[in-house]
Amino acid sequence: MSSSHPLPISNPKAQAQAQTNALTGPSFLTRLSDSLRRLNSRRRPWLELVDRSAFSRPTALSDATTRIRKNISYFRVNYLTVFGSVLAFSLLSHPFSLLTLLSLLAAWLFLYLLRPSDQPLVALSRTFSKGETLGILIVASLFVIFLTNVGSLLMSASLIGAGIVCVHGAFRDPEDLFLDDHELPGSGLFSLISGAASSAPVSAAAASIVVSHV
Repeated sequence: MSSSHPLPISNPKAQAQAQTNALTGPSFLTRLSDSLRRLNSRRRPWLELVDRSAFSRPTALSDATTRIRKNISYFRVNYLTVFGSVLAFSLLSHPFSLLTLLSLLAAWLFLYLLRPSDQPLVALSRTFSKGETLGILIVASLFVIFLTNVGSLLMSASLIGAGIVCVHGAFRDPEDLFLDDHELPGSGLFSLISGAASSAPVSAAAASIVVSHV
């Protein structure tokens, strides 16, 4: 007589709790730290970024666009640092906007992203499901971004950061730069930006740079 083996029974609540613990526990912080460490390891030397002997005027629009794409692929982490610094400086110069944005970020973290799925939000003697909490956070985010000066501040800082990247990328001659296979344009962290570099906004920025120096 064959012996019967018990079938494994999945527990959705236990699985959800395990996923939440993976996000909120030390492993999440460890993975975040490792990701930042790997990202920083790909940073290029800053002296190479500002090497004066490597700067020259682009000869044409296509040359400026090609330079921007290659430099973004090579200096991706440096450009990300510059972009983040511009954004941080803009927020620090507007404390109210910074406080508003931090409050919104804290609400997303503690009320939704890091909150266990089996613990509904209780506020004002009412219990909110996770879907209702998500809807409230989305509405609050839209209000903060579009009905306060936070959205315009972020937009202006992003345009300034993108302008700095485009100007540097157009004038930095990438002939002395060597990309690995996994760092070719269209791959990695800046794949979206690299793709956008060949689109109209970057082409327009490159065209204005060339025209202004002809």
